[in-house]
Amino acid sequence: MTTEDVRRVDMKIEVLVLPVADVERTKEFYGRLGWRLDATSPGVVRFTPPGSACSVQFGEALTDAEPGSGKGYLVVADIVAARDALMAAGVTVEEIFHDGPGGREAGLDADRGMYRPRATFADPDGNQWLLQENRSRLPGRVDPAEATFSSAGDLAAALRRAEAAHGEHEKRTGERDINWPDWYAEYMIAERTGTELPT
Repeated sequence: MTTEDVRRVDMKIEVLVLPVADVERTKEFYGRLGWRLDATSPGVVRFTPPGSACSVQFGEALTDAEPGSGKGYLVVADIVAARDALMAAGVTVEEIFHDGPGGREAGLDADRGMYRPRATFADPDGNQWLLQENRSRLPGRVDPAEATFSSAGDLAAALRRAEAAHGEHEKRTGERDINWPDWYAEYMIAERTGTELPT
C-alpha cells in the first residue's frame, strides 16, 4: 500500500480522552458548557461541543494520564461572545490576548487575524482549553467542495459577515446587486476555505 492509497481512506478524529479525577464533577462542568451528552457504553462519559465533529470522553479506567494533563483547542467565530457565554455559565476564562511582535499582548489584535485572538480556561481537574477566534481557514485546510457550517449560530454569523461585505461591494459598484445570494454564497465559501474573497 502506498501513501496515495492511504490518502484515499477517510480517517476522521472521533473522540479525545480527557484525564480526570472526579467523573461526576467533570460531567457537571461540561454539561454546564452546553456540550451535548452522548450515549456511550457503561463507565464512559462523552460530550460533544456545539458544532464539533469531534467529542471528548472520560471515565475512571480510560487513561493512565495524570488528571489535568490534557490540552485542547476550541475554534470560535467570535471570541468575545464565546468568552461572555462561558463566563455566564460560571466558567473562569482568562482575559483575551493575542501574539504580537514582541510576544503575548493583552486584548484583541487590531485586525483580529486568523487564530490570533485567544483566551484560556480549564476544567475542574486543570485540563486546559485554548479558545481561538477564526472566521476562515488557512488555504488548503478545507476542501471547497466540503465546506460546511457546523451550527445555526455558525451559519448566522457567516451570513452577517457576508451581508456587511456585500454592502461594501454595492458601495464600490454603485449598483444594487440582484444576484446577492450568489455573491453571499461565494463569499461565505471563500471565507470558510481561506481562498480569495470576492470584492
